Amino acid sequence: MASAPKDRSGLRLAARLGAAGLLLASGAIHLDLYLTGYRTIPTIGDLFLLQAAAAFVLGGAVAALGLRLVSAAAALFALATLAGYLLAVRVGLFGFKEVLTTAGVVAGVLEVAAVALLALVVLLPLAGGDTGWAARLPPRGGRTLGGAGVLVAAGMLLAALTGARAAAVSPVRGPAQLFTRTIGGVRVLTDAKGFTLYWFTLDTPRSSRCERSCAALWPPLIGRPVAGPGVSGRLGTIVRPGGARQVTYDGHPLYTYAGDSSPGQANGNGLDVNGGYWHEARASGHKA
Repeated sequence: MASAPKDRSGLRLAARLGAAGLLLASGAIHLDLYLTGYRTIPTIGDLFLLQAAAAFVLGGAVAALGLRLVSAAAALFALATLAGYLLAVRVGLFGFKEVLTTAGVVAGVLEVAAVALLALVVLLPLAGGDTGWAARLPPRGGRTLGGAGVLVAAGMLLAALTGARAAAVSPVRGPAQLFTRTIGGVRVLTDAKGFTLYWFTLDTPRSSRCERSCAALWPPLIGRPVAGPGVSGRLGTIVRPGGARQVTYDGHPLYTYAGDSSPGQANGNGLDVNGGYWHEARASGHKA
């Protein structure tokens, strides 16, 4: 296979290297999110790992080869990543609904910028006056196509951000009812919808150590605690940043888990993520 023509355009080379760096940075963010919690979410975790691997491969290929076909594939990959983010925050994806986090916003901005630079790589001429794909397009067609791609990417990110729930937990004045349910032979606490409740080993009876992206995976149980049948432990609350009151049970702040797609699941039990272990909240006096 013949090697790609050597770039003589400083602008094209800068765009190529910049796009490669943005792809690598986006992959690094997804890999970090995968390792610190998202790997525990069925299907979503695998997709995060796949995104990171593809971003590293495409970023390296864009930097090393400079081929238009590779750059076009990388641009489509960035657009697909943004489309997945949009679906996750707007309607949910494989039972998981994403929330607004700093990491998600930064990754989205990087992908929009990558699409813009990759459009330059695809459309700018190569050495020897070769205009490539741009020469086959109608007048101004290349710039129109590249601009449309960037506008689509920016539009998807904007739609995702305006439709996302904030990761910060808002105060709730209403009741937070607790119930019990047997899951895997163990009597555990659930919220009013039947989802298993968990506690985090890094928490204290007076404070939560689960914030930002952690709270996106482990939504705190917020409200005024109300004990349902079989709930006999000590109920209380702690005040989270922003004023929200999180329910505690026997001194443990309580959470649900984004990886539980339906009531009766306890996929978060025993997980070692976000810096510590997570355990299902068992009804007082019940032993496994």
